[in-house]
Amino acid sequence: MANTATRSFLQVAATEESTPPLRVVQIEGLAILKIIKHCKEFSPALVTGQLLGLDVGSVLEVTNCFPFPIREEDEEIEAEGANYQLEMMRCLREVNVDNNTVGWYQSTLFGSFQTVELIETFMNYQENIKRCVCIIYDPSRSNQGVLALKALKLSDSFMELYRNNNFTGEKLREKNLSWVNIFEEIPIKVSNSALISAFMTELEADTPVKECDYERLQLSTSPFLERNVEFLIECMDDLSMEQQKFQYYYRNLSRQQAQQQAWLQKRRSENMSRKNAGEEPLPEEDPTNPIFKPIPEPSRLESFLITNQVANYCNQINGVAGQSFSRLHLMKALHDD
Repeated sequence: MANTATRSFLQVAATEESTPPLRVVQIEGLAILKIIKHCKEFSPALVTGQLLGLDVGSVLEVTNCFPFPIREEDEEIEAEGANYQLEMMRCLREVNVDNNTVGWYQSTLFGSFQTVELIETFMNYQENIKRCVCIIYDPSRSNQGVLALKALKLSDSFMELYRNNNFTGEKLREKNLSWVNIFEEIPIKVSNSALISAFMTELEADTPVKECDYERLQLSTSPFLERNVEFLIECMDDLSMEQQKFQYYYRNLSRQQAQQQAWLQKRRSENMSRKNAGEEPLPEEDPTNPIFKPIPEPSRLESFLITNQVANYCNQINGVAGQSFSRLHLMKALHDD
């Protein structure tokens, strides 16, 4: 009987250690409204906040959130911000509200969130929280009729490379990591309590809508489209500069290899002469020679992030252009009738 109890305890411990992968981020409707309200009030300034909830199996539940004060460069103000977070969590604990940190949220402008700062924040959170997410909300895209809310986490293979700070081409090929494998988007599921769902059902109008919403047929999407194209051009310039760094590196590498081959041939001919003269041959490698010093390969992290951002802008332009064409075809059909 004791062996059975011990075995079952070991099985439970093993199941706890092997946590299932994160599949869904379940957010309370009230927490989403708080995030949207905070981001829209301070737009176009970028704001952040804390996510609170529970980590249950393959589901990360976000039940509450609170905003962070706007960051300043002053160290005293930064210390006050940290004290504010601790005080907020203490107050929430006193009123019996979930105060477990499960990540953070932040606003973005036209989807420009894929930066090194976001990765560093993820790594800082990962030191204390095993599984955390970042909720990204884009008020500028939400104005186009889309709830631009997404949950992101870093992939495990990317975090391993980032800890080693090794983004060379050899390591990336070894891990089979490309620019699309940096972030993982987790599906978001909105949940409400039974009381809130019943209240929202009572608020629904029984009578059909009589007034037409003509704003849905608005054809002007030029400001949003123009800004996306501007940001896309800037990203392409940055990507071109990153490619120039790699071209410069490969030029230096081929020049160094040519110098090494020339030096090696010279050393081998010299050794042949020494051998004929009955002398000891010299070593074919000279670590003190500067031509044998390895040239450091530039990191590919920045180019990966820029490529990710370019893909994001292209997807946004594609979505807006598709909606615009649909409206134009609809208006053309109405005009013909």
